[in-house]
Amino acid sequence: MRHFIMGYDYFESTRQLNQWMGATAKAFWGSPAFGFSTNPIPSTFAAWGKVTEHAFDRVSAVPDWGIDAVVSNGRDYLVDICTVVDKPFCNLVHFKVDREEPAERHILLIAPLSGHHATLVRKTVVSLLPDCDVFVTEWKNARDVPLSKGKFDIEDATLYLLDFMEHLGSDLHVIAVCQPAPLALAATAYLAEIHPERQPKTLTLIGGPIDPAANPTEVTDFGRTITMGQLENLAITQVGSGFAGIGRSVYPGAMQLASFISMNWQTHFQAYRDQIFAVARGRDAEHDRHNLFYDEYLAVLDMTEEFYLSTVKRIFKDREVARNVFIVNGHQVDIGKISNTAVLTVEGERDDISAPGQCSAALKLLTGLDDSQKQSHLAPDAGHYGIFSGKAWRRDIRPIVLDFIDKFAK
Repeated sequence: MRHFIMGYDYFESTRQLNQWMGATAKAFWGSPAFGFSTNPIPSTFAAWGKVTEHAFDRVSAVPDWGIDAVVSNGRDYLVDICTVVDKPFCNLVHFKVDREEPAERHILLIAPLSGHHATLVRKTVVSLLPDCDVFVTEWKNARDVPLSKGKFDIEDATLYLLDFMEHLGSDLHVIAVCQPAPLALAATAYLAEIHPERQPKTLTLIGGPIDPAANPTEVTDFGRTITMGQLENLAITQVGSGFAGIGRSVYPGAMQLASFISMNWQTHFQAYRDQIFAVARGRDAEHDRHNLFYDEYLAVLDMTEEFYLSTVKRIFKDREVARNVFIVNGHQVDIGKISNTAVLTVEGERDDISAPGQCSAALKLLTGLDDSQKQSHLAPDAGHYGIFSGKAWRRDIRPIVLDFIDKFAK
């Protein structure tokens, strides 16, 4: 049976309780009264409290972009983050760099809407800013959107992307990271049909499930085997009191986080334990490697019921984009209509979410493009996160993407 408002309040209360327990343990066992003892128990319990409090606090936090300046050509330039389009469920934000000459590359970076905030692509943005003019889709937490703003499903998300592309003009290069890749492909195709002269110059799809059946993973198998009724009953709840979106049916970000953690729970448990011992020994730091990763990883947002369920049904189960039968606003989109937008797909060899083959499946749908306008790259020994924000992105993929953009910039 579906969980209602009291269920959402229960989970939020549980999160606050765990945060309070961590804070209490930190305060009690961290008391100077225990400083005279050589017993390691007080410092270990205090460390457990500090790490636990911090972790459960991050789950409800809205991360800052934290991008105030960028270094370009050996000089520091201030960065002003401003909203250029404000929609009920997403803002289009511009990272405006105060430099003498404007950047020639104009990039729309489509952040994932899969349970994390758009700041998940912070490192991607930082790496692009020295050489590019960057716009990012800043998805809003569904719990903060009043019911009066209406619904939001994958068709609405696709139309959002189409509107953003039209707003930014044809001198544009689009990069879609992970989950929105099939929607970015559909939006580009739709735009190619209604306004062919406004097609972006390039479209880069990074680790996205264009065809989940091309190389199934644990994530795609889950979407294939569970029924929609089961999924609705198990995963959907209603936003509780204290939030602007009270009463809105959502897929809680905390549930998505739990599913991701369960896939590699040994790794996360080891990281949690190691951080406790690091704190107990005084070897931690506010911005150490552990906190830099988990401050972002643990910060989650809720997705609307209709967006989550329609994604599972139409992208993973029915494979509408993969079969080129995706319908938006009553119109069947034809991927083959893309004629002026060069397309690059990027995959990670060790990606356990969107495995190799799922994203590059887009290329066979692009019947309107010459082979010279289609390109794929498989990053060796790279996981899902690494292909857009890790070492593989910085060292290998970013130069390939920028070279691809420059090749088709004219």
